[in-house]
Amino acid sequence: MPNVPGLRSVYARVGRLVYFGRMLDKIRLLAAGQLPADYTPNVGSGFDERCCHFLKVAHGALQKRTLEGGTDEEILAWCHEQGGARSDMECETWNGFMMKRGWRDALRERLQMRIKESGFEDKTIETMFDYIEYDEGRDPVAHRAWEQ
Repeated sequence: MPNVPGLRSVYARVGRLVYFGRMLDKIRLLAAGQLPADYTPNVGSGFDERCCHFLKVAHGALQKRTLEGGTDEEILAWCHEQGGARSDMECETWNGFMMKRGWRDALRERLQMRIKESGFEDKTIETMFDYIEYDEGRDPVAHRAWEQ
């Protein structure tokens, strides 16, 4: 997939959380008719579903709240109001889990399949986050994206 204007890196943080901002971007881009068709089946599922589960909010409610407007930080604060605030330790666990998905876990086989299908065998891809970054034209290894 090419880089999608307005869709940030999976590694980008909002507050203490990776991925959350990307999920908001997908919601906004879908509503504006600017999310590529290949992305739309995953809105609300996969990593979106995991993120909503972690925050204890329904994706539909988050979608509605996001489209009402406000900053990413305001929307994250709303999530904490709805589902309860997450501790620093919970956020660290979330980030670590998400950034390592596909590395020595149940998603590894699917990751290897995607790497092969995309012709990325020559890339240093250890996780689904890395795969997504390369797939969208970013090099997470060169930029050490996980440290940002």
